[in-house]
Amino acid sequence: MKAAREGEIALEFDPADLSADASLVFIGRVRSPWTDRDDCPKNMAAARAAGRPAKIEIDPAYRRGLDGLSRFSHAVLLTWLDRASRDLIVQKPRHAEVARGVFALRSPVRPNPIGLHVVKVGAIDIESGVIEIDGIDVLDCTPVIDLKPYFASNDAVADAVDGHAAERA
Repeated sequence: MKAAREGEIALEFDPADLSADASLVFIGRVRSPWTDRDDCPKNMAAARAAGRPAKIEIDPAYRRGLDGLSRFSHAVLLTWLDRASRDLIVQKPRHAEVARGVFALRSPVRPNPIGLHVVKVGAIDIESGVIEIDGIDVLDCTPVIDLKPYFASNDAVADAVDGHAAERA
């Protein structure tokens, strides 16, 4: 992909073409109502507002790992954003006035397109590997890398600063 917006900078290579530093396996897929990027919510707040629940399907070999997850109200879902470009290092989001480095953005376009989502856990069927969630901001069939319980006591940061707050004001 070539830099399309003012201020964007593309890498001189595509990270997808490099040999892997790590070996990841996909443990399942997200079953999402979203099949088109233009319709897909841009973040989890928008996904929740859309009111369209989703599911996570865990592959058979990993289903025993779901044991105990029902004790948690929320989970951190890590996905592989397999349809995202990987070649921009500086981007200018549509809503932003200036371009920024990808590590200051939540954009899926990044060297390693890993999605981070905090989801509300609904019903869990360990036998079928299905976890109902409140919503999701990824396309249908997006690969799942990992699922971890969300610990409000450890994961919430009371004095965190939202860098987007100034842009929204």
